[in-house]
Amino acid sequence: MSEPGTLLHHEEIATSVVGAKAWRIRYSSRDVNDLEHAVTGLVIAPTGNGTNRPILTWAHGTTGLGDGACPSAQPDPARELTTYFTAEATQQIDYGVPGVQGFIDAGWVVCATDYQGLGTPGMHHYIVNRSNARDAVNIVHAARSLPAGAGTVVACSGWSQGGGTAAAVAELDPEDFGDLTLIGSVCMSPGVPSIALEHPSGPTAGLTNEAVAPDSHLVMMLCGVHAANPRELDLADVFTPLGIEIIETAWNSQPVHHLNDTIARLFRLKGPILQSPPRNFDAWKQAIIRGSAAQVKPICPVLVCVDSFEEGTVVPVVWQQAYSTAATALGGLIEVRDYPNDDHFSLPQSCADDSRAWLTRLLP
Repeated sequence: MSEPGTLLHHEEIATSVVGAKAWRIRYSSRDVNDLEHAVTGLVIAPTGNGTNRPILTWAHGTTGLGDGACPSAQPDPARELTTYFTAEATQQIDYGVPGVQGFIDAGWVVCATDYQGLGTPGMHHYIVNRSNARDAVNIVHAARSLPAGAGTVVACSGWSQGGGTAAAVAELDPEDFGDLTLIGSVCMSPGVPSIALEHPSGPTAGLTNEAVAPDSHLVMMLCGVHAANPRELDLADVFTPLGIEIIETAWNSQPVHHLNDTIARLFRLKGPILQSPPRNFDAWKQAIIRGSAAQVKPICPVLVCVDSFEEGTVVPVVWQQAYSTAATALGGLIEVRDYPNDDHFSLPQSCADDSRAWLTRLLP
């Protein structure tokens, strides 16, 4: 058994980021239940010698459940963020790091986990915030074994699914960090499943409205929670035979938007995807909450960046506000910034410079 953060493999790759070098790596991590798994990801660092450089760990947004959704396997992966819903997109997923050039220019090392299951065996623990958060921290431990000049001061930034990851990073245990010091975490449009359960709207509307096709984000959340807790939960509790057939066929190859189209079509053509009502859902709720952020006081300041255009085009604004309220009630030092002219997919680039400036002020 490898210690969390052990560097298992690395290879240097080309990058379009000016003045940078990059590696694709594989490293060990632990999930929400402390089970070991391997993870892939990227490390990007300034060229030239350096020591004690601050580290940003980037937590990416929703891509999918399997290897077809692996960010580091895309063309030129060590790059600025390119989102699927733009004219520049050439791949089926969002990938890259928003503002990476600015961080490299400022002397930071940037880590970008793929998360468990995206590029390594098994179904991804989608939006199991604590599993994803441990992957985001353990890649930092692994990066310190590379000639990148990485120090011990770390900050986190994440978007959407990764916004929930960034929230959970700020709630991890001291042993997860070891000799690392977390100075701050930026949550861009955070997806926190315990909050989504309390406010069944947007992607979770299918939980209460059986007349609409379930959104792929909801389907993947249920799949991810099951993947993290296969002994306690049964997919047949929440999915019809049609739903299970779709999942078993498509999970490893269809990224999120492709899967969403598949679900919508087959729902109209063949019928329900979800069981109504679901069975054993109290156990499902307990598992969702156990893996979620917004459970304990954040250990560092948290910046929440809200995309409020049309009340949130993927993550409803009510979810984003409810996370901020919950984290504040737990005693967290929470700052909220509103971006009223940004939808979900323009937010990361719009707040990238603000996020870097906010984190830079927290450097010791």
